[in-house]
Amino acid sequence: MAQLFPKWSNKVPKRLLLSVNLLLLAVIFGFWYWGSPKFTQVGYAPVQPIDYSHRLHVSELGIDCQFCHTSVWESARAGIPSTETCMTCHVQIATDSEKLQPLRDSWDTGNPVEWVHIHKLAGFAYFNHSAHVNVGVGCATCHGRVDRMEVVMQAEPLSMGWCLDCHNNPAPYLRPVEEVTNMAWEPEENHFEFAQMVISKKNIAPPIYCNACHR
Repeated sequence: MAQLFPKWSNKVPKRLLLSVNLLLLAVIFGFWYWGSPKFTQVGYAPVQPIDYSHRLHVSELGIDCQFCHTSVWESARAGIPSTETCMTCHVQIATDSEKLQPLRDSWDTGNPVEWVHIHKLAGFAYFNHSAHVNVGVGCATCHGRVDRMEVVMQAEPLSMGWCLDCHNNPAPYLRPVEEVTNMAWEPEENHFEFAQMVISKKNIAPPIYCNACHR
């Protein structure tokens, strides 16, 4: 009896199964990479109501982070500078600048400037700024070299895996507390010994159990 199908058709099911598996792997990889915070969030730099330059204010004028982010040492939130904080300088400086009109409007009306939130954590994740800076985790560790940014952008993914990398091994990310807001700080050769001393002295044991962040 003659064959109904050519001999090569015997390989079709295997090739079809292989193709489906490769397609499935490609879809999974696509979601893993292009759907990850590193791809979707790093580089996020929204347009703000006022064209504020951190490079100018921090690097050139020498304003410290905590002058504007006043609650970073005592609170879970670092705080956004109020109109009154900005007007400490701008009541006398650049008083006729068109770029600062939204600030002057806020000063006159009492309505806050509607800054666009950049570094967003998921609503189910808890983060406390004061717990980190008071043991020596620098601003630049999470926010990058903001002092070099003309427009502030998100420099790190702020994902769970990224946070756990630090919690599992905090030593590389610790610095003297007095250097927390120093964006240009670099670790010295004996940094490992320094970090181990800080970990022991302050009893640093970052939690890695779920309800530490998911409360």
